[in-house]
Amino acid sequence: MLTLRYEDGTIRLEGLDESDATVASLPGAAWDDRGLVARAPAWRYADLRDALADRGVEFEDRVASPDAERLSLSHAYDLRPYQEEAVSSWREQGDRGVVELPTGAGKTVLAVDAIAALGVPTLVVVPTIDLLDQWRRELETEFDVAVGQFGGGEQTGGPITVSTYDSAYLRAEDVGGDFGFVVFDEVHHLGGEGYRDAARLVAAPARLGLTATFERPDGAHEVVAELVGPKVYSADVDDLAGEHLADYEIRRVEVALDPEERAAYEEAQGTFVDYLKRSNLSLRSGSDYRKLVMRSGTDPEAREALLAKQRARRIMMNADAKVERLGRLLDRHREDRVIVFTAHTDLVYRLSERYLLPAITSETGAAERREILERFREGTYSRVVTANVLDEGVDVPDANVAVVLAGSGSEREFTQRLGRILRPKADGGRALLYEVVSEETAEERVADRRR
Repeated sequence: MLTLRYEDGTIRLEGLDESDATVASLPGAAWDDRGLVARAPAWRYADLRDALADRGVEFEDRVASPDAERLSLSHAYDLRPYQEEAVSSWREQGDRGVVELPTGAGKTVLAVDAIAALGVPTLVVVPTIDLLDQWRRELETEFDVAVGQFGGGEQTGGPITVSTYDSAYLRAEDVGGDFGFVVFDEVHHLGGEGYRDAARLVAAPARLGLTATFERPDGAHEVVAELVGPKVYSADVDDLAGEHLADYEIRRVEVALDPEERAAYEEAQGTFVDYLKRSNLSLRSGSDYRKLVMRSGTDPEAREALLAKQRARRIMMNADAKVERLGRLLDRHREDRVIVFTAHTDLVYRLSERYLLPAITSETGAAERREILERFREGTYSRVVTANVLDEGVDVPDANVAVVLAGSGSEREFTQRLGRILRPKADGGRALLYEVVSEETAEERVADRRR
């Protein structure tokens, strides 16, 4: 009889020989000359079982440990209607797929509900140590089972295990057959080439991806759909604002470069644009930009063009007028809870010193970051300034005003930053996001496209 086993990121199909036509007809299966056995990638396990069942082929499934037991799980959450719809849509798609909901809409809640519904050993994969800690606390609060952890200095498995993407990638070949369900938080990270094996080497047939922004500019969301499943449910900020999220308003504030900044910006931008014209590059896609980066390794003019573009970006993103305007906005919102977002760490420290703002950057230690956010949560601090690190992966306390001084220009980043102020307010108030833009620069054009 045919037997399926998990081995080093693959499914062994024992009982078939090289000449058996069944091998070529099964999803992903191929003959391994070194092991003298048929194999399929672990992530094709569910497809493999379905194909064998459809053909009426009897097989013994030994992928999961015979000692694996079903988990009796329940939780105290009362799901909102859209969360229930998301879980139902995911289940109707065979327990596979991606749910896209804005930041603050409770993606963790629907994942906990799915874990309880399936009641099988589960792996939850997250991008940051902060999220690792948050998920573990949440799961230990809701479920009366041991919660393991891969990452953050710990390598202990459990019936439910939380892992960083890095640790999941490193441990997948060893533990990829231990789980029946895998949850990928911030699933768009799976589109990165280095992280894909965190999904490829795991056999779990049930897969759930969570994200606020599924599509990637580089098209890698198609890889995510292949490894996890298609987008099965989506709701955006406007769908939920007013009832489940706070009403919000976005105000653009335009500031002018001073004469010295304008001259430096025009010179740098001109160097960049002139090179594009000479080289017939349009930069309409990420692939065009990658071509330019590759050229810069051997072409001095391409390298100078890239450096000039970076100089122009820093000038428009860190303009003195933005710093001045922030002071006026902080005065206007003395009674509000404010998060200030920038693109560069040096600007964070400049603003922190000038306006006495608690600062969080990639250089901020975990303990200090937790302390700042806790003081923000309890009201000791009413404002904080950060560069990128609060965009995702951190449980940010409630705020009602965001000031975006600079960013990458991506829709994902903007959506995540807006989401930081969208949790419903106790007083029913609306959230307010200021987007401070240097006028007559590329930053203004990016903001126009986003609208």
